[in-house]
Amino acid sequence: MSVRPKKRLGQHFLTDPEAVRQIVEAVAPPAGRRVVEIGPGEGALTGSLLARFPGLVALEVDPDAIAHLRRRFPALDVREQDVLAADWRALAGDAGGLHVVGNLPYYITSPILFALLDARAAVARAVVMVQKEVADRLVAPPGSKTYGTLSVYFSLYARAELLLDVPRQAFRPPPKVESAVVALDFESAEPPEVPFAALQRVVRAAFGQRRKMLRNSLGPLAEAAGADLGRFATLRPEAVAPDDFVTLARLIAVD
Repeated sequence: MSVRPKKRLGQHFLTDPEAVRQIVEAVAPPAGRRVVEIGPGEGALTGSLLARFPGLVALEVDPDAIAHLRRRFPALDVREQDVLAADWRALAGDAGGLHVVGNLPYYITSPILFALLDARAAVARAVVMVQKEVADRLVAPPGSKTYGTLSVYFSLYARAELLLDVPRQAFRPPPKVESAVVALDFESAEPPEVPFAALQRVVRAAFGQRRKMLRNSLGPLAEAAGADLGRFATLRPEAVAPDDFVTLARLIAVD
């Protein structure tokens, strides 16, 4: 073993060459764009990425993995960096939107996804490995059991596409859950004309009481805004399309 997987860092190293090939193919940056790999670990993706994108930047927190990567890939720009503290705008520089790729640690998947969402002005596209359950939520349509807050946000601010399922046997050590790779294309999305904080307030309130009708979960917000929920009053959040959440945010979210 080149790098010993650390449980505290949620490390599960990808070992499937076909999965590596498909992930690298999906990154697809235009000429001149910088590619950033999140948590390269042992470097399963890194070699193929570096061969195609010589300016690759790798963000890693594990000192053992960093030492290994520097020995194995002398030309790699590997930085000891917590991804949740990354300055995405600075990483993008003058080249335009970043293309981000990585096998995300399951225990901080949601914070990373929201960090990328917040950095969408600097991040053009992200191709990420996540827990299958999270992938299903990212691409879920209204009315499905997995439709929720992630579905709404990543429908409105990105184009989310499920690329491939990856079995647990494709990792060392095998995780206890199945995984999937999702592409999040921020650049091609047309964000709604509503403050994100207002939308977030409404979406969180609605899904915070998932089994209740919106007249109950959003009633206090509507009352504070002096607004009538109208046709939305008797709906439950899973029946509300992303664009309708935008309508609700404009109607009742008060700063």
